[in-house]
Amino acid sequence: MAADSGSSVQRNVLGGPLQSCCQDPVTGFYRDGYCHSGPQDPGRHLVCAVMTTEFLVFSISRGNDLMTPHPEFDFPGLTPGSRWCVCVLRWKEAYEAGVAPPVVLAATHELALQHVDRAVLLAHGASA
Repeated sequence: MAADSGSSVQRNVLGGPLQSCCQDPVTGFYRDGYCHSGPQDPGRHLVCAVMTTEFLVFSISRGNDLMTPHPEFDFPGLTPGSRWCVCVLRWKEAYEAGVAPPVVLAATHELALQHVDRAVLLAHGASA
C-alpha cells in the first residue's frame, strides 16, 4: 500500500488497521483492494461503500457511471451489494442528497474524517 498518512500502518475510521474493501473486483485508486489515497488521487478514494441502486443512479447523474462494464480496464461494472472505494466528497454529496450508501467502517480510511463527521460515518456503517 502507498502510504498516505505518513505511517507504515494505515488506520481506518474506527482507529484500527485499514482492512481490505474488496478484491473481486479489485477496488481502490491503486487497484490493490484498499481505500487509501496519495498525491496521484485527486478524488481521495477513501470510503469503502456497499453499492445501492440509489447511489449508483446518483453517481451516473454526477457523470460517473459505475454500472457499465469496461473490460478494457478490467472493470466488470458494479451492482447493488458490490463493495467499492468511492471518493469521499462524492459520498458526502450523496449523503447530503439522502442517497449515501452504507460504509464498511473497518475498510474506510481515517482521512475520510477530514471531510465527513465520524458520527455520520458510524451512523451509515454497513451491517456485517
